Amino acid sequence: MNSFRFQDPIWLLLLIPVVGFGFLSMRRGRRSAVLYSNVGLLKGLPVTFAQRCKRFLPWLKIGGMTVIVLALARPQSGREEFRVRTEGIAIEMCIDRSGSMRALDFPIDGERVNRLAAVKQVFRQFVAGEGDFDGRPDDLIGLVVFGGFADAKCPPTLDHGALLDILDTVEIPEPVVDKQGRIINERLWQEEQQTAIGDAIAVGVDRLKDLKSKSRVIVLLSDGESTAGVVQPEEAAAAAAEFGIRIYSIGVGTTGMAPYPTTDAFGRTVLQAQPVRLDEETLKMLSDKTGGRYFNAQDTEALTEVYAEIDRLEKTETEGRLYTEYREIFQWLMLPGLACVVLQTMLTATRFRGLP
Repeated sequence: MNSFRFQDPIWLLLLIPVVGFGFLSMRRGRRSAVLYSNVGLLKGLPVTFAQRCKRFLPWLKIGGMTVIVLALARPQSGREEFRVRTEGIAIEMCIDRSGSMRALDFPIDGERVNRLAAVKQVFRQFVAGEGDFDGRPDDLIGLVVFGGFADAKCPPTLDHGALLDILDTVEIPEPVVDKQGRIINERLWQEEQQTAIGDAIAVGVDRLKDLKSKSRVIVLLSDGESTAGVVQPEEAAAAAAEFGIRIYSIGVGTTGMAPYPTTDAFGRTVLQAQPVRLDEETLKMLSDKTGGRYFNAQDTEALTEVYAEIDRLEKTETEGRLYTEYREIFQWLMLPGLACVVLQTMLTATRFRGLP
């Protein structure tokens, strides 16, 4: 929104003598300069272009003086903006990347994607404000990923661009094979297929406990049950409650059969139904102990609705303040005004000079 003002409006009082001077100039201009016995002979003479222009000379000076007075009042143009001062919350995202997240039962734009890809897309929308989300620009957001081990990928930060770049690098662990097709990291890969929920929460609590944000939250996304780690989920929940950290747990998928990509004898990738188990009791316990909530998301649309609900539950209070940034524009009036006065003076003294 644009605005306009005069910084020193007292100068506008000079418009009164300027108008009076213009009125007197007009009256004096109508007086005869030369006495002649009979001017009837002159009435028939054609009016030249110079004579027409001379009539406007007083107006040129009056206009110039008026513009100069307006410039002395310091006109300023400003842009009004609504500045919002916020104090965001701190959010630690704990994302499961265990082997069960490879299930291809989440559709995006009509195409099957694995659960991790769906989680990453909605997470991006939640943080950046895409789709139905407003974004969380004032929140400190960190990232912990976990399979058999918990890994703090990004500390709570306001640099959400860097956070989302790190999110793009999160993948489900794949086996490393040699030239004969043998898995050379069999033990490590098998451990990464498990789910260390307690360790992930413990790492999230450690990242949040010393922050001074008015609200601290862990958003836990997992599609399985806790099968690994050195910290039990109950112990991690107790630690979170001790530091006043709420846990919003999201169960991705459900218990039953889910399609997984596998390689057949001919080297082709095919889908094969495999059993999965979602430990909703543990996820509900985590939320209940810390004052959070549990959600279940069985497809991308439901996952989006869960994030939207968390977005509403964890809104930050805002304080608005209207301010205006002004810039001087007097020079755009002063220079033309001086030019008009100088031009009128020069024309009156030269080309349009009259007899006294």
